[in-house]
Amino acid sequence: MRHTRPPLSRRQAIGTLAALTLTHTQAMTATTTSAPPETSAVLPKSQLLGRATLRFFGLQVYEARLWTASGFDPHRYDQSPFALELAYARKLDGPAIAERSIAEMRRVGDFSEAQARTWQALMNQAFPSVVANDRLTGVHDGKGGVRFFFNGKETAAIQDKDYARLFFGIWLSPKTSAPGLRLSLLGLQD
Repeated sequence: MRHTRPPLSRRQAIGTLAALTLTHTQAMTATTTSAPPETSAVLPKSQLLGRATLRFFGLQVYEARLWTASGFDPHRYDQSPFALELAYARKLDGPAIAERSIAEMRRVGDFSEAQARTWQALMNQAFPSVVANDRLTGVHDGKGGVRFFFNGKETAAIQDKDYARLFFGIWLSPKTSAPGLRLSLLGLQD
């Protein structure tokens, strides 16, 4: 007798497919490129802690690289200076990146609708539409200050500890939707 499973609901199927197609690379060794120039003010002697590739439905979206100073504590990322660099592999609409960021920030923690509107406006300014080989870099000063760069040119800045914790938590919080990517960025996975 053949055993059959009950059919998956649409939500279960989408969740399973997303989980299967969201992959990451392993943390890399020190043989990689140097930190982007925009990180020098906050991280003059930065080092690559980890890197990972985000894929969705098998397509590469971006490669993420986490640049840190010595003594970086992954469990207290919101209290440490670092830079998160995203090197895009495909065209994406800037407002869509901002909208998705708000949705992912809600996974990390709660915030008001007023904060969401303020942060959405900031990210609409910070994130222009991207094409393959464009880079978006977020630099955190360790005190709640965040500066955003597009291909090395500053696009926006904010001084807001809640925003910094929740935004960078998209990648660095244990509540991230991409735990494997997080582990690779933090150098916690072989």
